[in-house]
Formats: sequence, structure tokens, C-alpha cells
Amino acid sequence: MKTVTVYSRTGCHLCEVAIDLIESVKSKNAFNLEVKLIDGNPELEKAYGEQVPVILIDQQPHDYWRVDLERFTKAIKN
Repeated sequence: MKTVTVYSRTGCHLCEVAIDLIESVKSKNAFNLEVKLIDGNPELEKAYGEQVPVILIDQQPHDYWRVDLERFTKAIKN
């Protein structure tokens, strides 16, 4: 089963939208979802601070800022 990781910030509207979209296809596509806040973590803030939400599939970068649901669904099925 694939793992989807979303790096997010507290109060990030784009992050909330991305997580909602990802969760909307979870029932039809088997994957684990992890949401990790970068707040207060200097290493993660340096790596992802300007790009959140950052979406990884099995630790491989997939998208940032916005989720293209069709593209995401295809990637999660492969």
C-alpha cells in the first residue's frame, strides 16, 4: 500500500484544501495518509517552507501548492 505524505503548516488554507481533496479519493484508492506539520522544525521549514503543501507519494515528490486530483489519482494507482 502506498503512503501519501503531506507537509503542511498550521493555518495554511492551501494545505487544508489539498488534504480535503486527497481524503476525497481515499475510500476508492487504498493508501495511507500522513500529514506532517513543518511548524517549528527548522530543517523542514527550510526544505518546504515556501512550497506547502508538499505532497509525496512513497517519499517521492509528487506536487506542491495545489493537488491535480486526476494526476494524483493516476499516480496513486500505479
